[in-house]
Amino acid sequence: MELLPFWRNCSTAQRTPRILILVSLTLIILGLIPLYHPFYRYPANLVVDHSSKTTSPLSYGTTTKYQKIIEQDDEDTCDVFIGEWVRNPDAPYYTNMTCWAIHEHQNCMKYGRPDIDFLKWRWKPKGCDLPIFNPYQFLDMMRNKSMAFIGDSVGRNQMQSLICLLSRVEYPIDISYDTDQNFRRWKYTTYNFTLAAYWSPFLVTVKESDPDGPSHTGLFNVYLDEPDPKWTTQIEQFNYLILNSAHWYTRCSIYYEKNQIIGCHYCGLPNITDLSINYGYQKALKTTLEAINSLENFKGVTFVRTIAPSHFEGGEWNKGGHCVRQGPFRSNETTLDGISLEFYRTQVEEFKVAAKEGKKKGKRFRLLDMTQAMLLRPDGHPSKYGHWPNANVVLYNDCVHWCLPGPIDTWSDFLLHMLKLEGRRAIDESLQLK
Repeated sequence: MELLPFWRNCSTAQRTPRILILVSLTLIILGLIPLYHPFYRYPANLVVDHSSKTTSPLSYGTTTKYQKIIEQDDEDTCDVFIGEWVRNPDAPYYTNMTCWAIHEHQNCMKYGRPDIDFLKWRWKPKGCDLPIFNPYQFLDMMRNKSMAFIGDSVGRNQMQSLICLLSRVEYPIDISYDTDQNFRRWKYTTYNFTLAAYWSPFLVTVKESDPDGPSHTGLFNVYLDEPDPKWTTQIEQFNYLILNSAHWYTRCSIYYEKNQIIGCHYCGLPNITDLSINYGYQKALKTTLEAINSLENFKGVTFVRTIAPSHFEGGEWNKGGHCVRQGPFRSNETTLDGISLEFYRTQVEEFKVAAKEGKKKGKRFRLLDMTQAMLLRPDGHPSKYGHWPNANVVLYNDCVHWCLPGPIDTWSDFLLHMLKLEGRRAIDESLQLK
């Protein structure tokens, strides 16, 4: 050890004993402090800077990628949502055996998915890097805060991925108000961090008028101008909201405004105008974002998460469609089109309107743009590996949700990046006020 010569010289010279004791105690204390630093408890391979060949358990220390983002004003110089998928031999960071939060229909390895190559990728933005999610850093930033996921089952998919990634640090306790599985609440007691899920696939008020419906997936009365009170009355206390929706608007629906039928989507009822899918979605999303802007006591940040496209090939979801690819697309191999493109454009347009209006009221809206990255991952869905063979399930080949572990884990990389930028904005604003 390099310290041995120092100790030998000190003992040989027999200098002042009190100085020796003080030096010894100081070195012992300095040696013990790192053992209690959370990043030393965190496996090095989970915080490695994958753009470098060196590995360090303190890769988020004084020369971190985050610090470079701050210094280079990365928000302005690099769009982290545009890039390619590159190899990541260190993934995944949990398994279906180590995380209890995985729903059965996303537990691809349990149900026999034979390939694992789809797990070995990470997102590489064009012109910069996106650090792998650091659960200790995330929880430390979320200390004494709260976050709510609002929307459909893909949003729940994202939240479960986050819980699995955080399981390397701590599992939350269930503090839900009741047994309704559509509305759950958890708490990370060490960090006093609350995580909640609000099931609202249309975001606005909806009533199921026919459980079977024209396509055997139900018929829904959707009140496009009425925010869903199941979540709008509950969110003022949260620091962060993550909104998602779109997929359910492909279902057969009757659209209402001011409690009057204005049209429908594939309802098959006489004397009712058939409107486009996107008509209903645009109205509902506008209603949703306006509702958040109208909440006087809500001071948090709203993330609008854009659509993650499905990847049915060879037919529609109920007509033999499947998704059996085993690797990602390159960005020049596919394009966003059809209803996914319409939904995406609507999300971006309504986000811009809400953000502009929100700025006048001190509200903060951010776009969590997952669309490009997930468009390139047709290999990440459960397909037929979300159930046992010959099981009687509605979505036999699931090309909508995402395997856990899987590409959706990258969403936490994006989320943490945006939270860091949010922290920088808060610092900048506080400096401007001084």
